[in-house]
Amino acid sequence: MNGHRIIVFLVYIVLAFNLNAQSLNSLKEKKEKTRKEIEYTNWLLNKTGQNSTASLNKLSLINEQISLRKNLISDYNSQLILLEQSIAQNELVVEMLSEDLIEIKEEYAKLIQQAFRKRGDYNQLFFLLSSDSFNQAYKRLLYTKQMTRYRQKQSDQIEAIRTVMISKTDELTRQMKEKEAVLRQQMQESSQLGVEKEKQSNYYSQLQRKQRELKKHLRYQQRIEDKLQKEIQRTIEEEAKKAKLKEKTPVELKLSSDFQKNKGNFPWPTKQGIITDKFGEHAHPVMKNIIIKNNGVNITTSKGEKARSIFDGVVSKVFAIPGGNTAVIIRHGAYISVYSNLKEVYVSQGDQIKTKQDIGLIYSDKADDEKTVLKFQIWKESVKLNPEYWIKK
Repeated sequence: MNGHRIIVFLVYIVLAFNLNAQSLNSLKEKKEKTRKEIEYTNWLLNKTGQNSTASLNKLSLINEQISLRKNLISDYNSQLILLEQSIAQNELVVEMLSEDLIEIKEEYAKLIQQAFRKRGDYNQLFFLLSSDSFNQAYKRLLYTKQMTRYRQKQSDQIEAIRTVMISKTDELTRQMKEKEAVLRQQMQESSQLGVEKEKQSNYYSQLQRKQRELKKHLRYQQRIEDKLQKEIQRTIEEEAKKAKLKEKTPVELKLSSDFQKNKGNFPWPTKQGIITDKFGEHAHPVMKNIIIKNNGVNITTSKGEKARSIFDGVVSKVFAIPGGNTAVIIRHGAYISVYSNLKEVYVSQGDQIKTKQDIGLIYSDKADDEKTVLKFQIWKESVKLNPEYWIKK
């Protein structure tokens, strides 16, 4: 292997392993984030699980926990695949470097042996003084220097390869240990998933026996949701009429533009929480042939948590819903955000609101293990939007 090939090969090794290391680091960060979400969900479950009675909220939390656990196990599997690829690459590199090291060492040994056998002929002073002319002496001087440089180059290549081999061998040992640790962690997570699925099955069975009560509660909740949506729609229509009578100001246009640009990067409307009911239509978690509809998302959080604005805006409306507590509508140019199921409200209609400003205390239901849920929606005029596409992942 010549010097140029060695340099190219080593550069390729560094680039390949840097990319692999970046993928592994990104995966580890994702895993850590998922683990924290699982821990928080487990904390919420423990807070609401003071008694063994099942509830839809507990079922939603355990469903989310199982989903997160599956994601975590999948991430462990992806990490194992990356580690195995990296280990295989390292083993190949060590093997190739070993072969090259043997080859270069043999070439270097031949050079030394040749120089030793001909040390009398190649004694530098004698070699130069025995020249027939100055021109020949100069050529011999250049030759001896070239041979010296070549031998030094061979020596440097041997040292460079040996250094890389030691580094890659150490890395292999570390990766093998990491792989063993990841396998153990994956097994532990799989075992915990089994425990959670058993709890999920237990909750589901309990709730199946309460079908009549669940249907009654669902009808009650639907009436509250209908009142909320009517009030939101009325607010939108009122502001649409006002908008027709006046041109949109530069401030409003900029606010709409900035809101659109921040899609996917808005802060959550709570400091912490878990989405336990998603946007759109989906099957009821317990009752068959029942479709529930959500114009936003439900975020389950801890008792005492506050709702906060996701962006700068103006409070369009604050209103109470019988049985559904209080709601706040904030306008952000052409967009609005809705925060409902609030026990207390800290803002009034017409207030200028800043991003992450607290707007109200979320209601905690004493009759349901202190269940604390913020109902959150985003609209663009009269069009419902999925909040999960707008807030940070």
